[in-house]
Order: sequence, then C-alpha cells, then structure tokens
Amino acid sequence: MNRNLYLTLTLLASLLVPTQLVRATPRTLDIYFIDVEGGAATLIVTPLGESLLIDSGFPGDRDPARIAHVARDVAGLSQIDHYVTTHWHRDHLGGIPTLARLIPVKHYYDHGLPATLTPDIQPELLEAYRQTVQNNAVVLKPGDVIKLRPPVKYLPPLQVRVLAAGGVVLGEKTASPQIRPCGPNFQAVAEDKTDNANSIGFLLSFGNFKFFDGGDLTWNVENRLVCPKNLPGPVDVYQVDHHGVDNSNNPALIRGLKPRVAIINNGPRKGGEARTFATLKAEAEAVYQLHRNVQTTANDNAPADFVANDLEECKGDFIKLSVAADGKSYTVEIPARKISRSYRTR
Repeated sequence: MNRNLYLTLTLLASLLVPTQLVRATPRTLDIYFIDVEGGAATLIVTPLGESLLIDSGFPGDRDPARIAHVARDVAGLSQIDHYVTTHWHRDHLGGIPTLARLIPVKHYYDHGLPATLTPDIQPELLEAYRQTVQNNAVVLKPGDVIKLRPPVKYLPPLQVRVLAAGGVVLGEKTASPQIRPCGPNFQAVAEDKTDNANSIGFLLSFGNFKFFDGGDLTWNVENRLVCPKNLPGPVDVYQVDHHGVDNSNNPALIRGLKPRVAIINNGPRKGGEARTFATLKAEAEAVYQLHRNVQTTANDNAPADFVANDLEECKGDFIKLSVAADGKSYTVEIPARKISRSYRTR
C-alpha cells in the first residue's frame, strides 16, 4: 500500500475511534459542602451527572446565590435533579424559594409537612416552601431509597437510603419513644421537642465508599441509630450532625460511625463546639471545618489547612470531596487554598 495512503487511513481511523469505540472516561462522585454561614447546603453530583442537593441555607439572596454558583459554575449543572429538605428550620429550608428561581429544581423531598406548628418553625417559610413545591414533594420515610439513574456497567452501585425521618429510625414503629435506654454507656438528655429530632438522616454508598448525613439529628435519636443495631455502620465520611453543636453528636453515634473524615458545616459563631470537636478528633483521622470557630481556642479547631474560611468576614469558600470512579479512594479539597488530601475507603 502507498505509504501516504496508509498514513491517511490511519489518521481517519484514529479520528473515528473516540465516537465509536472508546468509552467515556469515568467521572468521580463529587460532594460540595457549600458555606451558608452555619446553615446547611450539601450538593452531590453523581458520576452520571445527576444532582442531589441536601438543604438550601438561610432565606435571602446570599445562600441561594452561593449554591447556584457552585452548581452552575463549578459543577457544570443546568438544573438540580433532586432536592431534600431535612427539616423545617430556616437555616436548612430558607433558601429554596429563591434558589428555584435561579436554577430549575425537578424533584422535592421532605419528612412531611407538620400537622401543627411548633415555635421553632416559621410559618412564612413553610408557606414559601409550599408555594415553591406546589404539592409535588415526596415524603421520605426510613428505608426509602431516592431513585437515581441506574449505574452503567463500569461504575460501582450507588444508593442513597433514608435511615431516619420524622423522629423514627429504620426498623422502629412510628410511635417509638424518643428516649429508649440502650447500650452499656447509655446516657439520655431531655427530650428534644424541636423539629431537629425529625431530621432526615441518610447513608450514601458508592462501591466501598460510605457517607452519612444526619441533618440536625439530636442526641436521643442518634443513640437509636446505632443501638441496638448499628444502622449506618462504619463510614468513610461523616457530615457532622447539627453543625457540630454539643446537644447533638452523641459519642455513641460517632463511635458507631468510626468516620475516617468528619466535615463540620459550621459558621464562625455557630457550631463546631469544643466537646464535639474533641469527640471527633479522638475518632476520626481528619476533621475539616467550613469555618474556624472564633469563640473557641486553636486547640478546639482543625489546623488552618483543614478550614475553608478562617475569617468571620469571608468569601464563603466551599469544601469539595471527590470519590474515585471505582469507589476505592477519595480526595478532600479546599479549592480556595489549593490544598487537597487523599484517603482510601475502608
């Protein structure tokens, strides 16, 4: 064959290969911990590009703008496919009406609208949520799985399963008491009558990787998650309950989770409290914070390289976690600091 003709045919074949024979490079599972100044907004983007947002921060323009920026400009999303409100407090619920005007939101989930309002729930925020979802929200119960696109052959299984919702944990009856003695070191606190105790808590699994997010679950319900049965089991990453305050983060839960990495979505003057930080530090390989707690000492905060926002007046920098396509390792990154660290899954 003529050498020039051979080279031409080889070149043409190489141009055809990407569209016909080569499988797309597998993408990571990405989790963005967005700074909403002591509220909550956690954006999960699957390897197939499907998105799940957990909570939406405070009412107003700041938090929806930060979430929309990360979703569109950083994660490259054109919509939020699934949105979960873990419970009816303003720092978790407040941003969604404005956010839904900034970027389309397709599916809504919650633990059910309250039959009667308690003092900790603001009626105007609940009404704004009703107007936004237009009666199309799905009520999640323990054991439910949020339906995501089925994985392709070359990706490990991905599942988001609800372990707690409406004050009930998986395997319990609806009428279960909040305080249930269990475990050798059982210690209860006063019954929590706020909606924190009703938070949706879920376990995300992707191959070997496990991530637990309990919203603002509090001490007594946390104990029931791990006793008599450890429902989540050991996890790789724990989004610290209730922004790291001390009336949550029961040591029994943290011992049961045995997190390799803990990430606190705190504010400069909210959450990341000293007792919780000490408990996490004793159990986890690394503790990250969205903010340095300006009310405690350096010993009660993570090292500077593990804190996204050091100053109280900040730009709202986020933390990004990326799980490898095989589910066997993950990287935690603070992009604004150009710092990242990698970990192996269990």
